[in-house]
Amino acid sequence: MRPVQHFTDEYLGRCRGMTADQVIRFLEDFRKLNAQRPARSKLISLKVPEDLLEAFRRRAELAGMPYQSQIKQLMREWVLAGR
Repeated sequence: MRPVQHFTDEYLGRCRGMTADQVIRFLEDFRKLNAQRPARSKLISLKVPEDLLEAFRRRAELAGMPYQSQIKQLMREWVLAGR
């Protein structure tokens, strides 16, 4: 059985106020993020304070998600929020 997605009244209100161009941009961004073939990944080096990284790893573990996957998810959300 497929999961059911629930939306808050606030979210639905924001969606109702979207212009046609905003809807198209959202759908295109969604399509790109969920394409059949995943985008190639790029290995990067990033200096992060040890205490911050350890706290982030613990919180991701509590959420049941690998910490690097959580970092990528936060990056996607941040990029899309700026549109």
